[in-house]
Amino acid sequence: MSENNQLTETIERYLNGEMTRAERASFEKLRSEDAEVNAQVAEHRHFTNLIKQYGERLELEKRLDAIHDEIDVHALEDEMMIHPSWVVRMWRNHHSKISVAASIAIFAVLSTLFFTGYLSNRELNYSQLKGEINQIKNKTAQLNTQVNQLAPNTPRSAVMNPGNFRGTGFAISSNGYIVTDNHVIQRADSVYVQSNDGKSYKTKVVYTEPQNDIAILEIVDPSFKALPALPYTFKKGETDLGENVFTIGYPKDNIVLGSGLLTSATGYRGDTTQYQISALLDYGHSGGPLLDSKGNIVGIINGKQTRVEGAAFAVKTSYLLKAIKDIPSDSLSKPININGKNILAGLGRTQQIKKLENYVFMVRVYNQ
Repeated sequence: MSENNQLTETIERYLNGEMTRAERASFEKLRSEDAEVNAQVAEHRHFTNLIKQYGERLELEKRLDAIHDEIDVHALEDEMMIHPSWVVRMWRNHHSKISVAASIAIFAVLSTLFFTGYLSNRELNYSQLKGEINQIKNKTAQLNTQVNQLAPNTPRSAVMNPGNFRGTGFAISSNGYIVTDNHVIQRADSVYVQSNDGKSYKTKVVYTEPQNDIAILEIVDPSFKALPALPYTFKKGETDLGENVFTIGYPKDNIVLGSGLLTSATGYRGDTTQYQISALLDYGHSGGPLLDSKGNIVGIINGKQTRVEGAAFAVKTSYLLKAIKDIPSDSLSKPININGKNILAGLGRTQQIKKLENYVFMVRVYNQ
């Protein structure tokens, strides 16, 4: 194989005009004396010409089935994005096993996907976990209509508008500051948070960092009373692979637990601002706290990979702590005091969750 790779590199230099006069003369003599080398030069020239002129690429897609077992096309999407020289490497590694037409078919299909934005669209393989609740809203309206028809004169309490989107947030201080994901609250006309006991509070957005998907909210509702001291702390350093982690959030109207392991120190496509975890999460978990087994906050849930079952992502806590420091002082009506004492360590998971419940909120987003 190394000899084949060396010959392929020599052919590339020859076709690209990168040889000295003496090297070129020597290689042309070799071509004239070795029919196989000459055939490979012609084949390689044909290959490179097809790359430049792949107008008929769609007709070649049917050839992919013949090499399906040889190459996993889905696995090559990320490789295509990160390493533009992937096509050359694929040719060097596989040209002796597969046809030129089949190689061009793969390149053509991926090129089409790339230039039409398919491979560059993060949403196709990455899904943010805010929940759209228009369907819930519509079902609630239908139910209210049916109840009114059955008992039009029966007094009843008003049903709160569920909003357009739903996510999760959690307290970063006891005096009403809450963090969630920026994608949960972006373009919101108003944002409310709902506590575990069902009480709803109006908030305002005091700071956002879209690049790290972080948003800081402040409860401005006069009915809100300060919480007891936070039971958890925020981990500044990196968390080890294999650490047991868990989150609680609001993919539905009551708190839902998600648990798993920290499986990578980087997130989607190697994003160093995130962790990857193995956990089955649903829409509405966005903005929830990610905690280690000792009850330290290590991240903020913000997405999952759609093609890999149980692969979810969380923004690292170090970026949250940086965001808190970067909030302009004139944006805060009162200071954010980060808790330095963790009372969750040593507790069982059930007890940890009971301590956490009053500090994790449903985030309701309203927009036109």
